[in-house]
Amino acid sequence: MTFNSREIIQDIRAEYDMLIEFVTGEQARTATADHIERGLFKLLLKLGAKLLTLFFVMRSQAYSREPLETGAGQRLPYLEDKRCTYFSIFGKVALWRPYFYKEGQGGQSPLDAELSLGADRYSDLLREMAEYLGVYVVYHKATDILKRLLELNLSTRVQQKIIADDAVAVEEYYEQKAPPAPEEEASILVIQADGKGVPLILETPAEPQVRLGKGQKRGRKKEAIVTSVYTIATLPRTPEEVVASYYAQNQANEPQKPISKRPKPQNKHVWATLEGKDTALDRLAQRVAPRLGDHIQHRVALCDGCEALQSRLQARFPDFSLILDFIHANEYLWDVANKLLGETNEQRFAWMSARTLRMLSGETEQLIADFRQLAQDPQTTTAQREQLTQTANYFERNLPYMDYPTYLANGWPIASGVIEGACRHFVKDRFELSGMRWNQQGAENLLRLRAVAENNDWDAYHTFRKQQRHIRLYSSPFPNPATLEVQALDQVASIDARPVNSTRQATPVQNRGNPDRQQSYYSLPLAV
Repeated sequence: MTFNSREIIQDIRAEYDMLIEFVTGEQARTATADHIERGLFKLLLKLGAKLLTLFFVMRSQAYSREPLETGAGQRLPYLEDKRCTYFSIFGKVALWRPYFYKEGQGGQSPLDAELSLGADRYSDLLREMAEYLGVYVVYHKATDILKRLLELNLSTRVQQKIIADDAVAVEEYYEQKAPPAPEEEASILVIQADGKGVPLILETPAEPQVRLGKGQKRGRKKEAIVTSVYTIATLPRTPEEVVASYYAQNQANEPQKPISKRPKPQNKHVWATLEGKDTALDRLAQRVAPRLGDHIQHRVALCDGCEALQSRLQARFPDFSLILDFIHANEYLWDVANKLLGETNEQRFAWMSARTLRMLSGETEQLIADFRQLAQDPQTTTAQREQLTQTANYFERNLPYMDYPTYLANGWPIASGVIEGACRHFVKDRFELSGMRWNQQGAENLLRLRAVAENNDWDAYHTFRKQQRHIRLYSSPFPNPATLEVQALDQVASIDARPVNSTRQATPVQNRGNPDRQQSYYSLPLAV
């Protein structure tokens, strides 16, 4: 294979001149802004592919063809330059690298390590872009966006494979991530857990049917356990303040300003898994332990009335005060109000406000007695009796976790809005779209990367992932990106114009770097 860097540089300069002509030429004087912007974008993508090719040519030229000394003490002679295809945001780019080989000892392309290439040769920028889109939109839409913007034909199968590969290191990343500094934390450490169903493909497909019977589904749901941990400042309030604030939000015709500014969660970390409650809570315990310390004055666990979660939370977090989510408890009151008064009755809000205030004031046992007594009234309908009994039973079972007067006086949170929001936007909004069916591992991979994105760890995680991949593939330290970038810039202007073929060794390139140009390079947004 023959490289001619001079021809590539001349071609790039011609492309650059064409860009100048495109925005300043005769036709540009009557062009619309949209026409110029779209044309520039396509031309810059084309130019980017040529510049990336030049970079690869330069690196290949600069690499010695002297026999390679391996770490195992072997000596591999240079054989030839081998070609691979590098998939970049600019499209497919040919990459030729020197290949060293000896019969009986195998071969190596050591330039791959210097460039820190992945095994599949998809660029990290391309894979991160595809993954970020896939985290938030359905896969075929993500590939459509890439095709429309960058003219890249990336299949959904490739996108799923990239996501699967890059989700592997997520657990390891969080294991090594340092906890937030105590000065960045608030005084209450809060944990929450809840479940949300994810539709899965049946592992053993049933015989195909033209039409499903009543109640039959083509898949099944498996519960994803969503957990969160964060800190929050104390906010003491009275039951009356909570009722006024809550029902102001539920009655648009009676807006009220918040009584006090609510503190926001600090350093929130969310996670979801399909591997079961025990696995989810074991992992939550791992995230909680490093955040404990003298700066944490209160420990609170919020959960709905799921007995399986409550018992597990108490077993794993005995030092946390378990609280029944006020919103879930209040929904049971709403169910009673709807059955007794009807959903359109104007008295519902007054009825609810009074009962909610009693519940928050510590009168839940009296509410239970009232509901049981009303259930025995001969004038109570069967449907009303069933709902009254169900709510009374629910409150009775959860009484140990409904000491709301104490919680409010301590300034603790009593609603699991964080986890409810996570169940909705973290799981439901991505995994329960119309017609969606997942295999469990594919859903698990996406949940991990969604957690990385939701926790604002995207860039830090992918830096970690690239470092770990490099060590795994090449058993060497991750190259210093700044050194590689400066080296590339220094050598582009001084590429040996003499063609280099597969039987001749490249002449070493002299360093003619311009310090001023290096300094201006580091001022670019993507340089660091």
